[in-house]
Amino acid sequence: MPASPSTARAINDRLALGLLQQEGPLTAGQLKQLTGLSRPTVADLVERLTAAGLITVVGESGEQRRGPNARLYGIVADQAQLAALDVRTGGVLVLVSDLVGRVLAEASVPIGGDTGTGPALEQAVAAVERTAQEAGAVGRLHTVGIGAPGLIDPATGDLRDSGGLPAWHRSLAAALQERLPGARVTVENETNLAALAEQREGAARDRDTFVLLWLGHGVGAAVVLDGTLRRGASGGTGEIGFLPVPGTASLPSARDCDGGFHSLAGAAAICSLATECGLPAPATTDGPGAAVVIRAAVAEVAGEESGLAAAHPDAGWPAGSGGERAAGSGAARAEPSTGSRGERAAERFLRTLADRIAVGAASVVAVLDPGCVVLGGEAGQAGGPVLAGLVEERLRRMSPLRTEVRASALGGTAVLRGALLTARDRAQDELFAPPGRN
Repeated sequence: MPASPSTARAINDRLALGLLQQEGPLTAGQLKQLTGLSRPTVADLVERLTAAGLITVVGESGEQRRGPNARLYGIVADQAQLAALDVRTGGVLVLVSDLVGRVLAEASVPIGGDTGTGPALEQAVAAVERTAQEAGAVGRLHTVGIGAPGLIDPATGDLRDSGGLPAWHRSLAAALQERLPGARVTVENETNLAALAEQREGAARDRDTFVLLWLGHGVGAAVVLDGTLRRGASGGTGEIGFLPVPGTASLPSARDCDGGFHSLAGAAAICSLATECGLPAPATTDGPGAAVVIRAAVAEVAGEESGLAAAHPDAGWPAGSGGERAAGSGAARAEPSTGSRGERAAERFLRTLADRIAVGAASVVAVLDPGCVVLGGEAGQAGGPVLAGLVEERLRRMSPLRTEVRASALGGTAVLRGALLTARDRAQDELFAPPGRN
């Protein structure tokens, strides 16, 4: 049955708004070309969206063209302000943007582990309020997107109790809703948000099916199948830190992931492995600390003229794998050190780390066959194409399922970007809805 005129108009309006969001300002002629709609239909929707205050003339296309056909139309960016939060064990990152995602202000607020729940909540909420004030968005925040570690209850959307996480995490959404009564507050697992950001803006832009393996302070995974994020019956899809794997001294429990994959690939385990291999210990054993030691190891190996590809041609070290870029990333250079078999410490560290990561990734690949695994988080990004290539080579020997392994393009910023994208999508769904459907 053909769509009614009102339904057809709503569909065309959303199509045009989506293109303006994705491509930026466009002329009516460009909208006609991209939508395939007739010139009168495009003229009607431009007039309709302008009258509704959703789009406006933002300039002209080309210095030689003038008049109605040259007008560039863009989304009215200041009709709503958005906030995004990346909630971590040691603090919170905040940014405030306009409706098209242009960042207006941002802040980073540390919160000590010994801070009580009440004071911690006050610090976090106050950080959002200060950032909104700096952005000129006091009292105007439309949507707040929060990314946090832990499980999200699929029935309520609330952050569930997770062992080892500060109690203030679970109360933050309610505290923000109380202080910002006009805003819509939403919470999502941090790894899921990172996957959304990598799919929209990062390493998985050409993939409808992939798994993001998060390597930061802890480990986690996000599963995207046929373009849809899968959360599971209890919201626990991707809790790979609890995955029982060989190479650990014990098994994980329902309340503690020690003995699971976390014990092999979490930040503390990575830093410990570096020390065992004879590399300098980082100043901290969190995600950024693990990233420092991985980046330095990649830089040391890539800086050697022979490289691992020449030294071990049968081991699958990815030639031209981006080590040159890593070597110029500003990581501290250290004098090469060797082990008892003449193998350099950095090489031994990276190979052992890749073996560990591949153990967890192989389990996911065997069950889901995603075709692509993205190494995310601070540690995944620090390893770059070099570490990704080693993990991919190891997976080829462990699994018959062909799997490409890519390094994150966003790293530690992915959670914040994902939270912003989620907030923007929710705000636009409401603001761009046809009248009477909000």
